Amino acid sequence: MKFTLKDYQADAVAEVLANLADAREDYHRARPRRSAFSLSAVTGAGKTVMAAAVIEALFNGNEELGFTEDPGAVVLWFTSDPSLNEQTRFRILQASDEIPYSRLNVIGNSFAGDRLERGNVYFLNSQKLSSRSLLVRGGSALDTENMLIQPDRGRSFWEILRNTIEDPALTLYLILDEAHRGMKAPNRNERAEKSTIVRQLINGEAGAPAVPIVLGISATVDRFNKAMENSAGRTLLPNVVVDPARVQESGLLKDDIRLHFPAEAGTFDTVLLRRGVRQVKESTRLWAEYHQTQEANEDPVIPLLVVQVPNTPTSAMLTEAVQAITEEWPELSDANLAHVFGEHSDLVVGGHVIPYISPERVQERTAVRILLAKDAISTGWDCPRAEVLVSYRPATDDTHITQLLGRMVRTPLARRIPGNDLLNSVECSLPFFDKRTARRVVGLLLGSTDGDELDADDPSSEGAGGSGGGDGRRVLIGPVDMTVNEQIPEAVWEAFDQLPSETLPRKTARATSRLTGLAAELAFDGILSGATSKAYAELLGVLDGVAARYSDTLEKARQDLSVVDGETMVASIKTGLISGTIGFTEAADERAVEAEYRAAGRVLGRELAKQYAERVDARVDDEHDGFYTAHLHVAATARIPGVEDELERAALALSNEWLRIYRAPIMSLPDHRRAQYAELVAMAGTPQTIPILRPKVRTESSVDTEGNPVATRPLHLMSDAEGNFPIGSLGSWEAEVLDRELPYAIAWYRNPPRSDDALSIAYKDGKDAWRRLFPDLIFFNEIGGVIRPSIVDPHWHDLPDALHKLRGLARYAAEHADDFHRIEAVSKIDDVLRVLDLTQQAVRDAINSATTAAELYRGPLAADY
Repeated sequence: MKFTLKDYQADAVAEVLANLADAREDYHRARPRRSAFSLSAVTGAGKTVMAAAVIEALFNGNEELGFTEDPGAVVLWFTSDPSLNEQTRFRILQASDEIPYSRLNVIGNSFAGDRLERGNVYFLNSQKLSSRSLLVRGGSALDTENMLIQPDRGRSFWEILRNTIEDPALTLYLILDEAHRGMKAPNRNERAEKSTIVRQLINGEAGAPAVPIVLGISATVDRFNKAMENSAGRTLLPNVVVDPARVQESGLLKDDIRLHFPAEAGTFDTVLLRRGVRQVKESTRLWAEYHQTQEANEDPVIPLLVVQVPNTPTSAMLTEAVQAITEEWPELSDANLAHVFGEHSDLVVGGHVIPYISPERVQERTAVRILLAKDAISTGWDCPRAEVLVSYRPATDDTHITQLLGRMVRTPLARRIPGNDLLNSVECSLPFFDKRTARRVVGLLLGSTDGDELDADDPSSEGAGGSGGGDGRRVLIGPVDMTVNEQIPEAVWEAFDQLPSETLPRKTARATSRLTGLAAELAFDGILSGATSKAYAELLGVLDGVAARYSDTLEKARQDLSVVDGETMVASIKTGLISGTIGFTEAADERAVEAEYRAAGRVLGRELAKQYAERVDARVDDEHDGFYTAHLHVAATARIPGVEDELERAALALSNEWLRIYRAPIMSLPDHRRAQYAELVAMAGTPQTIPILRPKVRTESSVDTEGNPVATRPLHLMSDAEGNFPIGSLGSWEAEVLDRELPYAIAWYRNPPRSDDALSIAYKDGKDAWRRLFPDLIFFNEIGGVIRPSIVDPHWHDLPDALHKLRGLARYAAEHADDFHRIEAVSKIDDVLRVLDLTQQAVRDAINSATTAAELYRGPLAADY
């Protein structure tokens, strides 16, 4: 892969491949079993990138996951939208370095051949299988008798599909993109044929062959899952579900949705539209400044304003909107405006000619700064540079608004911008919404099914109790942007800089892959010349050392690999009885040794095995026999017990040494380059200590959903012009903790969830997977003339993750207690605040042996706060 997968992506790929391995085995058994399962992830999670990694593994194997390639794999990628197929093909090319363009085939009407070929991906859309398509010409897709009649162009696609499925040397994997489509009973707006084609492709109805293995991919897979449950003769494998909280934490999705609506009755459509124009102009300025400070080669972000109108906008509405836009931004020309209406023709509005643009082209056509749209723009459409939305939809259309916002949440640079909430947000103005209807939108955006916003004081509400609960996304109403509080002494900031934060470990990473990846980045940035050669020299030295220390074991393995043992069974034709067996040995030929050499590549790593073979080959005098001998030596070395552990230890040690030595130059790199190293640091498999970054701009809501002003407090590291910080994100008893601490503090910090300017602590959840918690409050006190930080984390004790987070905090305290004045966890028991002091060994021991968090706060080791 050209991209390093995020941890949740790597986990999902591992689960999908495990399912596909089982599905392949089930299908090629004596009595084949067909199977299906789904992969679901929120919009923007990178489903296509995950699919590309899966396809790479099907064709070439995956060393990290121990997945063996399928030499007969054929992938059929199916959607209802041909433009989406083209977009997907382009993204796979962007993501994969092992799937060449020549193997990504779009099936058109002229497609020929008697079957699909192994090692290829074929893109097909439902229109190509309609009865009018040349691809199946000769009969309706529902006509059993005529389906396989030869059309004029050659074989029918249904016959090609049948030949592929019935070929025992091939395995057909069907990937349904947007898998929810075509899975429900047709209605008046959906042709019966389209949904029937999808079901026929899967189930082999009307004489067509059933597809062996089906993987459905979508953000909403309920319809697909139900359809598969009702599919006769198909085994259901475990569905793969990506946790949206992990996606949000990854930085691929914008953190904040800044919501604006009128505070009073009246007509404010053009007022908020003009405000939206000013916001996109300001966003343009901020992005330009950011790119200037980075001195990077990244393409600059060119923000876009989306103006959403009803399905049948009046001429007067469009004219007033375009007039307001051009008056507020007179530098715009018609080339800067476009629309994605279903009419697909140019609009003439108020003397302006506004061209149509295909939705998937909007992101790349950066000259377009204003986009007119209607419904959720298009299936699969996303536009990371869309930063501002002004919706003219009426208050009853909240679903349409939330659907479109869901297409605008991908971060423009596929990463979070450190310390700047403004550049991690999307603006949304709703001119025709009041407080009540806006509150419903807030609830929908936060995932509340009834449209009500979440209550931070309700322990049953996801996200209550702090510690970065929920999926990490915020909806900000009346957002106020805060900068560095000038009242805070520099000594506090210096103490802030020393706070030890932790990475989120990646459980699928190998230390050797981490080392070679780190070497590539250090060489690329000019930090360590020849880093890749140095890394492989270290690993090759380890292999030579292992071979020398275990020479007897190596020689025995080499001899075992040089011969193939077998048995001859002797049976009497007359009696039918077996009279005995005779053992025999044969010298292993080159094919047998090559198979063992490929197996060694899965143990040592493909590139390391190749380089080691070249090193051994250089030592062999016989030029004709060197190749065979070298591969035999590598295969035998891979069989020495503990060789992989030796490589991992050496790789981990050298990686950590380089990260320590070159920490300063790495930290001085532009954000996008530092992000690459952050991924590599996290690949260690255990929590790694990393520095925390200073925030630049913090944004909080200034009013609640009822329009009431949010309470503020002084002495926060970030503040408004009056030196105050809104505390609407704190529940009532969390605010009580804050008020008890403030009289004794020089400063405090509301630790934000899932950000580079946050103190994060790794912990293991109930499934033994690594997660991160973000303690709510950090206080700074002067102790003996020195500024000392303290962690105070109010967290509701009855939440499912309470005990797991306490154990993570206890582990962190054991390692970093000397860096803090206090590390405390607080909860409310029977209306009384109770505190656990995690700097005490007895408290940490009790946490690690407890069965519930509540018993800890009620027990003798807790004290009244």
